[in-house]
Amino acid sequence: MSIDPTASADQASPLVAATVAASPPARRVASVDVLRGAVMVLMVLDHTRDYFGDASLNPTDLSRAAPALFLTRWVTHFCAPVFAFLAGTGAYLAGSGGRSRGNLAAFLATRGLWLIFLELTVVRVGLFFDFVSAPVLLTVLWSIGASFIVLAGLAFVPSRAVGAIGVLLVAAHGMIGGPSPGPGGAGSQAVAERLLRPGLLPLPGGVNVLVAYPLLPWLGVVAMGYGFGEVQRLEPGRRRRVMWVVGVGAILTFVLLRAWNAWGDPRPWTPQASPLLTGLSFLNCTKQPPSPLFVLMTLGPALTALAAIDRLGARGPIVGALATLGRVPLFYYLLSWYVIHGLAVLTGLARGSPVAWLFSPAALGPPPEGWPLGLPGVYVAWAAVLGVLYLPCRWFAGVKARHPGGWLSYL
Repeated sequence: MSIDPTASADQASPLVAATVAASPPARRVASVDVLRGAVMVLMVLDHTRDYFGDASLNPTDLSRAAPALFLTRWVTHFCAPVFAFLAGTGAYLAGSGGRSRGNLAAFLATRGLWLIFLELTVVRVGLFFDFVSAPVLLTVLWSIGASFIVLAGLAFVPSRAVGAIGVLLVAAHGMIGGPSPGPGGAGSQAVAERLLRPGLLPLPGGVNVLVAYPLLPWLGVVAMGYGFGEVQRLEPGRRRRVMWVVGVGAILTFVLLRAWNAWGDPRPWTPQASPLLTGLSFLNCTKQPPSPLFVLMTLGPALTALAAIDRLGARGPIVGALATLGRVPLFYYLLSWYVIHGLAVLTGLARGSPVAWLFSPAALGPPPEGWPLGLPGVYVAWAAVLGVLYLPCRWFAGVKARHPGGWLSYL
């Protein structure tokens, strides 16, 4: 077993080199697979909307977006925090089965570099179907991979201290740094800013890197998950109680701080024309960089859901399908870009629409006139994407189960 980018809290075997003795495989915690599978399904909804709808429209802009579109985007906010949090939890468990701290550090550094490589190659091509002129874009794999590299240095620090560092980063990152420099900002200032906030990072040779996921706040979420790893090793009853208390506590803290409306998010909520819109404004927290309230709003319900799934068990065909997807998160993530983007091209050809723009950096920009599907059409496309993804993911989950470890662990 391995740590995928959305690493399972129960995956903990050495992957650094064949000379490292393998630890006994950890028992899979089915509830973690189910939760991760559920947020992966939601992730595909968001990406499908980008290619089949209008990616240039901000769905959280309540002055332009209808409530249904807002909520379609809002439910997908759970994906990145849950992925990052469980990645940190899996990193902790990778070193909790008798593995030396040195081997854990080497593994995390190696895994982190691999994820960044995939971000710059496989994901980039899947996003734009254009490797040459497509922009260099750093998204979720970059943030988790770079966080793993930092965790390699923190592997020698007690896990609770790492978790405390994570809480500090999440709580304080919004108060660090001055105004964002423009694309031509000074080198060291621009780098420091891009560690905290998304934006363009100019590099020598005229190369601009778009940092969509700034490292430090997302490192905070990964580090929190690392500190939380101890909870997954508790006996089931106590584990559920801790997850329930922490999750409900996070939800209540979010509600109180958001109602106070003075700290925790740079975008305060405001009264709107209707109670529904006012409620949506209350939920409209900042994802990039993830504000403290955004983290509370997403991880609180995720932990209560994890406690409930852990108690009820992974029963039924739908839950079983989610668990299957949750066992192969990196394979699913990489494949999903090609399936979504490829189906968008095929749909365009079937509709007689131009598709050349889908093979360029314009693929995630304003679409041609007449291209966007309505929200019902986006949901139909989402169901089609999930149908195409499920069979290869089920096959690969079986392959990994029959052949744990080795190079397959990196997928």
